[in-house]
Amino acid sequence: MARNLMSCLSGSNNVIINYWKMKISRLITAMAAILVSVSAAAQTLPDVTVEDAQGKEISVRSLLTGKPLIISYWSIACKPCIQELNAINDVIEEWREEADFEVVAVSVDDVRMQANAKAKASSLGWEFTCIYDPNQALKRAMNVNLTPQSFVVDADGNIVFSHAGYTPGSEELLFEKVLELSE
Repeated sequence: MARNLMSCLSGSNNVIINYWKMKISRLITAMAAILVSVSAAAQTLPDVTVEDAQGKEISVRSLLTGKPLIISYWSIACKPCIQELNAINDVIEEWREEADFEVVAVSVDDVRMQANAKAKASSLGWEFTCIYDPNQALKRAMNVNLTPQSFVVDADGNIVFSHAGYTPGSEELLFEKVLELSE
């Protein structure tokens, strides 16, 4: 009798194991499909509305001027973000002698901190465009999870490079990608 019970249990175990294998396989397939669609959606600059420094709503796609574009996400609480943008600002004149491109700093500070972000950007004297994404629509559309995160976008709006985090000198990676696009 014990033998029959063991035989039934082992048969049940196989059914349970096969059931979970099927469920896990379906889950992995669904996750892969989601990742493919998310990465495909993130390959071009989205058409999202943000605010310029004067508070006027603009389309992000309007920032495309036929030149490569560096987009850098920042917030006033993110010291590495500000270090990266300051480093870019320090060398932007030299870089522009070698390549024709634009830089856009995207503040992800919410509505409560937007005035502080505008004051910070102004006080730092950045020589590039600053836009404000108080509802974080652009941040979500570009799948930005952490700041700093920077992108290089070609003249047609295709995202060709992404870099998260900042260490001194890593801004050079962005410029190398801009130079590749300028060749």
